[in-house]
Amino acid sequence: MNKTEILHYLRTSSKTEDERLLALIDSCCDEVNKCVRPKTIHRIFDCKATGDRLIISDYEFISQRLAKNLDSCNRVCVFAATLGTESDRLLRTYAPTDITKTMVLQACLASKIEEVRDSLEEELKEGGMKLRRRYSPGYFDLDIKENKKLFELMDITKRIGLTLTDTYQMVPTKSVTAFTGIEND
Repeated sequence: MNKTEILHYLRTSSKTEDERLLALIDSCCDEVNKCVRPKTIHRIFDCKATGDRLIISDYEFISQRLAKNLDSCNRVCVFAATLGTESDRLLRTYAPTDITKTMVLQACLASKIEEVRDSLEEELKEGGMKLRRRYSPGYFDLDIKENKKLFELMDITKRIGLTLTDTYQMVPTKSVTAFTGIEND
């Protein structure tokens, strides 16, 4: 996990010298690394971006910005990642009695899910792929409801245990889905 990123999530200067805070961050990072069990799934699909939509197989994802981001890409990597139920359990353990630790854990978990996403992208780049910026349901004009299609396309619940509520929130909460355009070879 990235300490500078964690401090950013805590809205604290990356140059802080607060030894208690830095020790708490180290302790929380250790706890996160001991208990979370990240799971990921990704697949590469042929795609077509036109106007205000991205078409993958029989699914259309409506978003002008996503279509623009993937303009001229013929392939897209669709992925999902979760830190698992252990991350939610960890937060519930401390929330009633230690709000400071809970806030630091939230920041550490956010950094951890970024670490998981970044490692997947690095793996793809090492395979020779040139990637566009990732784009997730809930960003700008890509409605969070589009997650339902993404879950169906990838069979995410069955494969990594990530579920979608009737309000389109993901459970476990420290989870992410995204599209990453692959620039044409």
